[in-house]
This record gives sequence, structure tokens and C-alpha cells, in this order.
Amino acid sequence: METLISVILPVFVLIGFGYAAAWRGYFSEANVDGLMRFATNFAVPVLLFRAISTLDLGAEFDLIMMGSFYAGALISFTIGMLGAHYLFGRDWEDAIAIGFVCLFSNSVLLGLAITERAFGTQSLTGNFAIVSIHAPFCYGVGITVMEVFRARQTPGRKIIPTVLKAMFSNALILGISLGFVVNLAQIPVPGAITTAVNMLAGAALPAALFAMGGVLFRYRPEGDMRVILFCCAISLGLHPALTWTFGTLGGLSIDGFRSAVLTATMAPGINVYLFASMYGRAQRVAASTVLIGTAASIVTVWLWLSVIP
Repeated sequence: METLISVILPVFVLIGFGYAAAWRGYFSEANVDGLMRFATNFAVPVLLFRAISTLDLGAEFDLIMMGSFYAGALISFTIGMLGAHYLFGRDWEDAIAIGFVCLFSNSVLLGLAITERAFGTQSLTGNFAIVSIHAPFCYGVGITVMEVFRARQTPGRKIIPTVLKAMFSNALILGISLGFVVNLAQIPVPGAITTAVNMLAGAALPAALFAMGGVLFRYRPEGDMRVILFCCAISLGLHPALTWTFGTLGGLSIDGFRSAVLTATMAPGINVYLFASMYGRAQRVAASTVLIGTAASIVTVWLWLSVIP
């Protein structure tokens, strides 16, 4: 119970403040959109840039940790997609969007915040390694599979440019990419720039969590409840269980194990709705799963934290 109160609830209380502010009309939709745009297009990319540019890439890119998390994610995507098609009768394009819901954990807004509160700032290096390729990996998988299924209308030679354009128009990926450039090229960053980066990065998670509450207020869980619960079960249960299994079999270190499993326990993030909107597929399932999954994760994350060493 102490973990629930001291680690998890502060994060969700901040989300709740944003939800309540939007619900009571104190924070308009335009305000919510502006704050979320600030967070996701500026503050969070700067946070990721700072993390990646200073990360010890050789030490922190633990292949067992990365493999455990991403193997679990890929299996979850596959089961989500096949289940949506064969169990619930959705066409393949809908099924791919639903698979993406099962693939994309909220590794930044929830994953970083909860891991930091649970295990301290020093524990985030593994999270940052996972986050550094999270959006490229997930969008790469989702867009590639969707475009392959759409290949009847899209010439095969256009698939790769479509994937790259979608990935590198994402501000998070740009921040990560620039961080890698600075890190690998060992480009010195002036002190004034470093101070400004630190100031902006410090605002990233609080602003994003508050804005996330406002965004969630718009989502109304309606219809498709069996599919939504199916997605929640995969995202909140199967993915972390697979990551736990792979990490244990691979002899993953305690720090890497915590980062991988805890990141895998996170509910689907706003990006799943953006992906669904990009293709006009399964938008209601994506939006409702974000809302219900985020609420349910108050309990599921607590349960996982109680057994993570």
C-alpha cells in the first residue's frame, strides 16, 4: 500500500488534476491542445535529447534488456492483430491498428515518471535506452505492416519512404536522433544551452501528465468493450509477463529487469490514438483503451511493483 501511495498515486493525481480541470471547464480544449503540443513537440523531445546525448551507450544498451522488452512488444502486437481479426472479426487494417494499441506502451509519460518515483533518478538509464528506439521501432512495425497490407493500392517501392517520412516527422524521434548525433560525435554543448535544456526538460513530465489528463477527458469508452478489454489484458498483463520471462531466462541484471518490466507494464499511450487516426482505423478502440488502460494501470502497476525485485 505504501508503494501505491508514494510512487503511483502522485503520477495519477497529476493526471487527475488535468482531467478535473478540463471536466470543470477551467482548462479549455485549446488550452489542453496547446499544453500537450508544448510537452510532446518541445519539452519531452528536449528531455529525451538530454538523456540520449549524455547516455553511456556502450554500458546502457543491454541487449538482453532490449530484447526482452521488444520481443514481448512484438509478440503482443502479433497476438493483438491476429486476435482482432480472428476472434473479433475485424478487417486486417482495423486489426493492425488494434495490434498497435497492444504494442505501444506509454514509456515516456508514465514509464519514466513511475520508474523515477519507484527506484530513483539513477534507475532511469535503462528506461532511456528503451525509449531511445521505442517510437522508431513501434511506428516502424505498425506503418510497415499497414502499408504491406495496403500494397494493393500502394506500390511496394513507396513503402520505405512512407515509413521514414512518418517516423522522422515525429518530434520525439527528432529529439532522440539529435541526442545520438551529439553523443556519438562527442559534440560539446555550451553551458548556456545546457542550462536552458535542463530548464525545459524539467517541465516535460509534469506538463505532459497534466495535459494527458485533459486529453483523456475527451475520450468516452463506448462500444467495442470486448476488444478494449482484450487490448488492456495484452498491454497490462501479457507484455510485462513476456518481458519478465525473457529477462529471467536471459539472466538480466536487477536494474535492467526493473526498467524493462516496469516499462512493459505501462498502459497504451496517446500515440496509439494518433496511429489509429493516421489511418482512420479503430479510433474508438484506441481512444477508449488509452482511457480504461490508464485507469486500470493504477492497480496493475501497483501489483507488478509489489513483485518486481
